[in-house]
Amino acid sequence: MDDLYTRSGRLLQRLGNNLHSRSGRYLGQVQNGKVFDRDGRYGGTLVGDRVVYRTVDSAAVGTASDAAACEASTGANRKGSGLWGIEPPFAD
Repeated sequence: MDDLYTRSGRLLQRLGNNLHSRSGRYLGQVQNGKVFDRDGRYGGTLVGDRVVYRTVDSAAVGTASDAAACEASTGANRKGSGLWGIEPPFAD
């Protein structure tokens, strides 16, 4: 499992290509450096260990996916980043 973070520093859990929130809720799938939600809609772009929403990438479409929830993480959030883009629309 790899830890990723949103632009503002919220912890995300990556299990293979599946992305989960800190609480373990399935958020979507990583495909070609982008994150797509359950319905295949763009949710963010991977930039290092961060996921940021970029309107220039928002026309991208992925495949619909689903996965079981995973265990909640006890990891800490990180400080926010000044990366270009906005906070992705992931619920926790």
